[in-house]
Amino acid sequence: MSQLQDLTALIRANTPLVVIETRDEVRVVELFRQSLTHVWRALHRWTITEGLRRLDLDREDPADGPPDASYVLRAIQDAEQRGVYLLLDFHPYLGYASHQRLLRDILQRRHCQPHVIVLVGARVELPPELEAMAVRFAPRLPDAAALLKLVREEAEAYAREHGGRRVEVDAEAVQQIVRNLHGLDLHDARRIARQLIHADGALTASDLPQLAKLKFELLNRSGHLHYEYDTAAMDEVAGARRLKRWVQLRKAAFAGSPPPGLDPPRGILLLGVQGCGKSLLAKAIAAGFGVPLLRLDFGTLYAKYHGETEQNLRSALASADQLAPCVLWIDEIEKGVAADGGEGDGGVSRRVLGYLLTWMAERKAPVFLVATANQVQHLPPELLRKGRFDEIFFVDLPDPDTRVELLRIHLAARGLPPDDFNLPALAAAANGFSGAEIEQAIVSGLYAAHGEQRVLDTPLLMDEIRNTRPLSVLMAEQVEALRAWALPRTVPAD
Repeated sequence: MSQLQDLTALIRANTPLVVIETRDEVRVVELFRQSLTHVWRALHRWTITEGLRRLDLDREDPADGPPDASYVLRAIQDAEQRGVYLLLDFHPYLGYASHQRLLRDILQRRHCQPHVIVLVGARVELPPELEAMAVRFAPRLPDAAALLKLVREEAEAYAREHGGRRVEVDAEAVQQIVRNLHGLDLHDARRIARQLIHADGALTASDLPQLAKLKFELLNRSGHLHYEYDTAAMDEVAGARRLKRWVQLRKAAFAGSPPPGLDPPRGILLLGVQGCGKSLLAKAIAAGFGVPLLRLDFGTLYAKYHGETEQNLRSALASADQLAPCVLWIDEIEKGVAADGGEGDGGVSRRVLGYLLTWMAERKAPVFLVATANQVQHLPPELLRKGRFDEIFFVDLPDPDTRVELLRIHLAARGLPPDDFNLPALAAAANGFSGAEIEQAIVSGLYAAHGEQRVLDTPLLMDEIRNTRPLSVLMAEQVEALRAWALPRTVPAD
């Protein structure tokens, strides 16, 4: 059923109390006006500034009495004709016992017609006695056709305001913009579309990063998501050839419509040795899909009051759904879910895991989940079973060719010509180094060169590498145990 049919059904049933939480009051009023073509009722609107007005007549009647909460409830109770009453921002006045009693009398049809009372506000909190009698109606967000119409209207408005100067439009980019506006109401979508158009008089692919930023700032009401502005291109990541190809094959299915018979990709788990580039790969995957990257920090979710942690997770995941299409990155996921039953925290970790697994299985929005982990033994079996993730990749210590590539990337990033160095020899000396340790060796070499007032060269960098004890040496037992577990059970990223 359409939302108009749903609303009409509520009116036909003479539902005593309907609650609508929205900031788009104009759209709600228009929706009720449209409902009158299906079921006739006298339609009224009340605000504290204008009082009670009738809306279903051709003319706009003056306010009926003073804009007083007590007066409007008395007027509704005394009305001889049943009607629909839209009370905008009325809920704060329900803090008075007399107002609650009057409204309950109306809802229970005591000496009055079977009216439909509609409380409209951005956030409507009711006393428990009234909440039990209320039906909450959520207006559906605009679909792609409505958003495309909105963008075209704003482009036409820009042309009128600028003497007929037409907006430069990239048709493919407009389709992506419309897709990224999904999850917003018409008011917010219009504001963002107007801002993008008036910035440069154009709608092109260059507007997508700004759109993602504006949408995140608007919808991240939970405060537990972090927008990662600095993503990395795939060619900035050394190695991981198999993972790169995996992402490339699924880009079209995630960014557009999947081919018949194929489901869109949903997520991957990255296991690996610390410092081997799992975080960088998460950023590169977002860039590969061409969507924003959001990071969920499990540490910020946990709170001391019962149920608050689970509510924080629900709010964060709901925000991610609204911000879709996007990549959601959960770093070090083993720190947020317990494999030991979570008894030490009163079962909070188990409840968090349960809700996360439910969301992973049932989400409809295009949110691609990238979870990273260093300690596989702390991950619960429910998370690792087939079907939770599309694939589990293992990011191992880099091989010789990848170490050469890492040296080349990090030297070039610091303005040093890679061809001036003996990269094969340096890569051989850095056997067992992670990407982070190779980068740190170059940084240490630059400090040493600055202290000796010389230019960094192969011998000096070789000395820094030889003086470094990598994690594969310091924590050899743990690293080897992880590799022994992962290599036969997961897909190598490289």
